[in-house]
Amino acid sequence: MFDKILIANRGEIALRVLRACKELGIATVAVHSTADADAMHVRLADESVCIGPPQSKDSYLNVPALLAACEITGADAVHPGYGFLSENARFAEILSDHNLHFIGPKAEHIRLMGDKIEAKKTAKRLGIPVVPGSDGAVGADDDAMAIGKSIGFPVLVKAAAGGGGRGMKVAHTAEDLAMAISTAGNEAKAAFGDSSVYLEKYLQKPRHIEIQVLGDGRGGAIHLGERDCSLQRRHQKVWEESPSPVISPEARARIGGICAKAMQEMQYLGVGTIEFLYEDGEFYFIEMNTRIQVEHPVTEMITGIDLVLEQIRIAAGGDLPVRQDEITLNGHAIECRVNAENPVTFRPSPGKISRYHPPGGLGIRIDSAVYQGYTIPPYYDSLVGKLIVHGKTRGECLMRLRRALDEMVVDGIETTLPLFRALVREPSIIDGDYHIHWLEQYLASGVTDG
Repeated sequence: MFDKILIANRGEIALRVLRACKELGIATVAVHSTADADAMHVRLADESVCIGPPQSKDSYLNVPALLAACEITGADAVHPGYGFLSENARFAEILSDHNLHFIGPKAEHIRLMGDKIEAKKTAKRLGIPVVPGSDGAVGADDDAMAIGKSIGFPVLVKAAAGGGGRGMKVAHTAEDLAMAISTAGNEAKAAFGDSSVYLEKYLQKPRHIEIQVLGDGRGGAIHLGERDCSLQRRHQKVWEESPSPVISPEARARIGGICAKAMQEMQYLGVGTIEFLYEDGEFYFIEMNTRIQVEHPVTEMITGIDLVLEQIRIAAGGDLPVRQDEITLNGHAIECRVNAENPVTFRPSPGKISRYHPPGGLGIRIDSAVYQGYTIPPYYDSLVGKLIVHGKTRGECLMRLRRALDEMVVDGIETTLPLFRALVREPSIIDGDYHIHWLEQYLASGVTDG
């Protein structure tokens, strides 16, 4: 096991990793920018090191500063959390070059799955169903038009090196294709330094379903069921639940088995998430995230498996915690991402929290690093915290979620709590009858009062 872990992140995920380390008896090092000097994970860690000014490029993305922090504290491993350097293959290699352990997948797998075109090719080779589309990058030429016509319009133009909805455009007709490719390519170049784009069939009303996997790096791998992340705004997840209201046990076993087998063949190490679009009973691979996910708590709530703790154990050479046939899904869990944003315009609302009261009671979990008097800085993402609720059934889960949302207080800033208070009372949400376009259509209707 590791002696001391440096947590190369901030906010709720840094605190989440710190708690897992404490349960394992591992010493912790918190790094922070000058803007995060009063952060909760800094206060609770065994040691802390300031690594730079507020801007991420000068602090949390500053690899030399992180290496120096490891050297002066004697840390022997680094946990990257999510975001920042968590899916940076070169960072993992640099750590290895300095005899430091990267708590995450092998660099080769990070690099492979970070290229969306190569990831799709790999998924296809491993027997994972993929969305019909181009086999590689395309340009605004006759070949792209031929591919578009062969898979049928509308088509989705996607950045090869992208994520988070950037470099993504829909061509509804053949006449739209050239402009969509040009616009997506320009966005991709600006965001990722790579203008390569590819084509996929645009599904009309799919669900976003993801499979949680865990591998030991030696050919052993399991899946922990699915999460439904279909409630999204601008391709950013807002509400996640597990299990999905529309996935049968047979479909879960089928797609989960395919994913676990693929990870066994890859000899994948650590946690990962294989993401799909799901429509008319069919799964279509879209990407793989080689890190812990923001929404991992809903899987923990229904399986009883601490994913971050197991991520650390496996990175240290440990075995998988259970066999596939020992995994049972108990009840239902929902996560709401509460952000410091206006609930109507979604304009960021950084500032000081004047009053904070998290909800409690059976089945309620809050993953948050904020506290009363804490000032949310304007430099990073706007996440206040994640409200996770568990119940024996989806109905009970929704009942508890309604109560928890009404009980939660975050004053001094604007938050998206009113949006969730409205969503949890919507008939379509209660019935589980929604898809990846549902939330944006709902917001466009102007019905957002809590």
